[in-house]
Amino acid sequence: MEGENAIRLRPPRNAVDSRAVGWWRAQCLVTTAVPAAVLAVLGVLIDPARGWLLASAAAVTAAGLAWTAFFPSWWYRVHRWEVTDEAVYVRTGALWQESRIAPMSRIQTVDTARGPLEQLFGLATVTVTTASSKGALRVEGLDHERAAELAERLTELTGAAPGDAT
Repeated sequence: MEGENAIRLRPPRNAVDSRAVGWWRAQCLVTTAVPAAVLAVLGVLIDPARGWLLASAAAVTAAGLAWTAFFPSWWYRVHRWEVTDEAVYVRTGALWQESRIAPMSRIQTVDTARGPLEQLFGLATVTVTTASSKGALRVEGLDHERAAELAERLTELTGAAPGDAT
């Protein structure tokens, strides 16, 4: 596609906030701790199954700690985002990386969210809902002030986007 309205396919320029690595690690640890704790408690309480329940708890813990040590740093290297006057670009993933582009004219809503762990790390997520069947684009791991600025900018840009029904 040529012309001034063409969207250039390229990796997005902006990295998420470096605090996202700690946030992702905390998420991984919580995700690991819950099943490991349940297995460990059951192992203590159920004598006939103690061996395999405690072994399972140890295996879940080991896998979760390896996941926690490796993937958040990798996600930080992969996750990128960018907003231009024409589109929102997002790249996410670990083993399967996904790049998505949403033209401004297709954006329907822009939301920000801050879960408890995000608040602890001073981060927020911006969700861009589009007219796509693929679903919303999420820009995770942004400084909460930058996320608010991004949501405001997207709201301004989409208000002026061609094809806007307002």
